Amino acid sequence: MSKNITVIPATKNLHTGIPKADTFHKRRVAAYARVSTDSEEQLTSYEAQVDYYTNYILSNHNWQFVKVYTDEGISATNTKKRDGFNSMIKDALDGKIDLIVTKSVSRFARNTVDSLTTVRKLKEKGVEVYFEKENIYTLDSKGELLITIMSSLAQEESRSISENVTWGQRKRFADGKVSLPYKQFLGYKKGTDGRPEIVPKEAELIRRIYSLYIHGNTPSTIARILTKEEIPTPAGKTTWQSSTVESILQNEKYRGDARLQKSFTVDFLQKKMKTNEGEVPQYYVENSHPAIIEPQEWDMVQAEFKRRKELGRRFTSSSIFSSTIFCGDCGGTYGSKVWHSNSKYKRTVWQCNDKFKGSCKCATPHFYEDEIKALFLRAFGKMTKLKDSIIEDCLLMQQTLSDCSDLDSEQKKLTEELETTEILIRKCIDENALKVQNQVEYLDKYEQLMRKYTKAKTKLDDIENERQRRVEQRTAIQSFIDTLQKQDTPPIEFDEDLWLTLVERVTINADESVVFKFKGGIEITEQM
Repeated sequence: MSKNITVIPATKNLHTGIPKADTFHKRRVAAYARVSTDSEEQLTSYEAQVDYYTNYILSNHNWQFVKVYTDEGISATNTKKRDGFNSMIKDALDGKIDLIVTKSVSRFARNTVDSLTTVRKLKEKGVEVYFEKENIYTLDSKGELLITIMSSLAQEESRSISENVTWGQRKRFADGKVSLPYKQFLGYKKGTDGRPEIVPKEAELIRRIYSLYIHGNTPSTIARILTKEEIPTPAGKTTWQSSTVESILQNEKYRGDARLQKSFTVDFLQKKMKTNEGEVPQYYVENSHPAIIEPQEWDMVQAEFKRRKELGRRFTSSSIFSSTIFCGDCGGTYGSKVWHSNSKYKRTVWQCNDKFKGSCKCATPHFYEDEIKALFLRAFGKMTKLKDSIIEDCLLMQQTLSDCSDLDSEQKKLTEELETTEILIRKCIDENALKVQNQVEYLDKYEQLMRKYTKAKTKLDDIENERQRRVEQRTAIQSFIDTLQKQDTPPIEFDEDLWLTLVERVTINADESVVFKFKGGIEITEQM
């Protein structure tokens, strides 16, 4: 018997799911418009796109207008932060849109993976995308191939643009051209010549923050003070964070210099930024713009940062004497204590914080603030009488610290050793990849080379730290000299700024002797 075959025609569209007999069904159509920057010209283009696609969809009688989804000032290299785009895709997947119209593949996404992934998700739901410039319908049989080609081209265009922008930035860095994020940077505005210009009112706030820190306040304390006074942050917020204060205190731009390329873009697609830890060059530009903080004061703040970090939890900020006066017995810091707090004999004394903590009680005495102030004035009075000879000694000390020939020689030797070892490590790895080797012997050789490299790198870091220590010491000595030169006669009254500028450390001994170590390296002993 012959076979009898009957064709049952399709009743729905393969991709859209719309019944073929439904000739009156209107496709629900949305459009997507985006511009990459916030410039006025681009905004005009953006408004034109919205107007164009609104009229374009409404003019087609077989289409039902849904909405024009938009993103302003957003880069298209990935779709994570494009709110308008993501909202459109969600609506499409929820069955609210049948067709999406957009200008071109590059407007949709410059990332091939994002583009194809999104198109395929929409295709599964029967949603079509029409790219007007390329005349591509994604439900067409050739659609995905063309999308792949065009998206790849768009992605390479993004890479090229990114590389050109990066090259331009690094060229500006190399030329020493400084640009600040003025909208979130206190103290400066863009001047008429394009260079940073000081904003007097904001500069006063910066100077106040530095002064508060030098006078013993911590960044968190300063943040609380500024928040309480309702002073807006650099970002215009009402609450200050200690990290914001720290950033201001450690930013070299306030001393008139600029370190450029502190961070860099790792991936042009994801736009991920990474702190520059030596992967790309940095540029340090001295005197690049007017300073708000004197270099000497800025250096003092950095030295104080380092000192407090070394003290760790022992640092407190209750007084200018906090974390400066130490016990000669146990090495602990002195702190203020209130005696007879509930009686008329109430008084504040200073004693070793660890006096009763150990198995042996510290024999160092307590003292009153007036006593330590009087002892400081006596010690400083002795220095003013010997001012000329002390300054001469300090200058000789500075000269010795300036001679870094020993460090330069060792640094050169270690740098050469690092370069040679790095070549040997690379050669070792390449040989192991190209030919069969005993892996135990290979790993032993590799680990020996790595140990050698690490040892040399550690020594090199130590040299850099020593160089920095000498710079800090020279700065402290210069500050000491400048202060001493201005003082012709011993001060009659205690001056907090004088204490903060001159005193490095005070040690209280059990025999009631008090050793003042000044920042110029001079030590003077007084008896209580």
